[in-house]
Parts: sequence; structure tokens; C-alpha cells
Amino acid sequence: MRVVVTGGGGFLGSHLVEQLRQRGDDPFVARRADYDLTRWDDAERLFRDAQPELVFHLAAEVGGIGANRANPGRYWYANLMMGAHVLELSRLNGVGKVVTAGTVCAYPKFTPVPFSEDDLWNGYPEETNAPYGIAKKSVLVGAQSYRAQYGTNAIFLLPANLYGPRDNFDLQTSHVIPALIRKMVAAEDEVVLWGDGSPTREFLYVDDCAEGLLLAADRYDGAEPVNLGTSEEISIRDLAELVAELTGFGGEIVWDASMPNGQPRRSLDVSRAKQLFGFEARTSLRDGLARTIEWYRASLPVAR
Repeated sequence: MRVVVTGGGGFLGSHLVEQLRQRGDDPFVARRADYDLTRWDDAERLFRDAQPELVFHLAAEVGGIGANRANPGRYWYANLMMGAHVLELSRLNGVGKVVTAGTVCAYPKFTPVPFSEDDLWNGYPEETNAPYGIAKKSVLVGAQSYRAQYGTNAIFLLPANLYGPRDNFDLQTSHVIPALIRKMVAAEDEVVLWGDGSPTREFLYVDDCAEGLLLAADRYDGAEPVNLGTSEEISIRDLAELVAELTGFGGEIVWDASMPNGQPRRSLDVSRAKQLFGFEARTSLRDGLARTIEWYRASLPVAR
């Protein structure tokens, strides 16, 4: 089968490509340097070059709270256009199946915990990441609309916050786990963190997410969105203390309450994924963090 992975050179995409190769596939890796999917001509050229039968659409422009605050227009436009181009070109080229990664940021700000897929439209997303979340949610509408009108087999998955080796550790654009790891590995006396530490999050190890994508590609052909996660919730304060323990950071953690907390709580109901295609996350947060910290330390330049 001819498989395309958009964003295949990125964080999640690179892990999915590894798993595809391990099972004997030879995926076409679509990198932004070669194909800017916000541009119709580039997206059209990708489909002409790859002639895919199966598309994993993972390409995204995304970051943490700071990056979302700095780039609301870009994140809305880029993610909306990439998703629309992939869907339309999949239709035009008769692609057998499209697997799209959405985002937990699409959920309303005050969604009851655990987040059920049925609550996706019951309110507006948290303000700092709403443009990104709404763009991704619009791609879900597109996938369902193309299924209804054209018979396009497009499925939509909603992963929890991802982390793991090869994550983005740039403090200007990173999410919370790589930012914590980088700060605590580098600091000696003090780290300053945004907010008050009270929000909760659910984290999914990147290899588990890639496994979920493959299971859904093989076993799920429905119109309804499906959560991918662990159903385990942890506060940012407790997460910071766990990262401090695992990195050996013994300094002071200072909370800057003048900065935003983001969404108050995030935890997913993952029963639909288990029921529909047998997905269950296998990596505990402690084990996943230890692997991520080990990878990050190994990636640092060696002092001379």
C-alpha cells in the first residue's frame, strides 16, 4: 500500500514513520521543506508524486501557550488550509483512507472531565489556543462532510498532549513537558513557571499515539471523532515536581501567577478507542518522562 505521512519529519510523524517501517511499509515522508501544504500547488504536487492509497495527515503548526498567543492568525490559517487541501486532494485522487490527527485543544474550555467526544461542540475552546483548536475542529467537519457527500473514508482522532523523544525543546514554542525538562536540566537554583500550577493535563507518550494511529487506520472506518489518551490526569504542579525528581533538579520552583494557566482541566474518556479499535496506552507517565529526559540529555552538545 502506498502510504503518505504529512509532517513525517516532525515529532509525531517521525515516530509513526518508524512504526510503519517496522511493519514492512515504505511510507512517503512529506516534509515541510519539500511540500508546504498551506499552498495548493505544493499539496497537489505531493499527491502527484506519492499517489497515495492511505494518508496520515499529521502536519500542523502548533506550540505551547506562548506560541499560540503570538501566532493566533497563523495557527488558524495554516492548520485549516493544510487540512482542507489534504481532504480535497484525497477526494480528487481517490485515496482509500485519510487518518487525521486533531487536538485536545478543540474541546470547550469547561468541558466536564473526563472529556467525552460527544461534548466537543458544547462550548468555545480555551482562549489562548482557540484559533488552533477551531481550525482543527473545522477539519473534522470537512472530513464528515466529505464522507457524507463523496464517500471519502476520513477518520479523525483527538490525542491528548503528546511528549517523548524528539519533542520540540525550544522554550519559545515548546509545550509544557519539554519546557520543564529543558529548564530543570539547565538550572541549578531556580526555575520560573507560568501560572499557578493548578491546571491539570493528560499526557500521551508519542509511541503510544503512533500505535493508536495505526490501529485506527487498520480497524476504524467511522465518522465520529475518537480520543486517544491514558485517562490519567495530573496537575502541572505535580508534573513539575515529578520532572524535578527525575532530572535531579533540587532548586526552587517559582510560579508566575501573572501568566496564563490555560485550560483549567484536561482528561479524556478513552473508552471509545478501546471499544472501536482496541487501543490502550501502554507507557506510564513516569517511564515516558524518564525516556524523554534520557533522550534530551543524550542530544545535548558534549562540553569540550
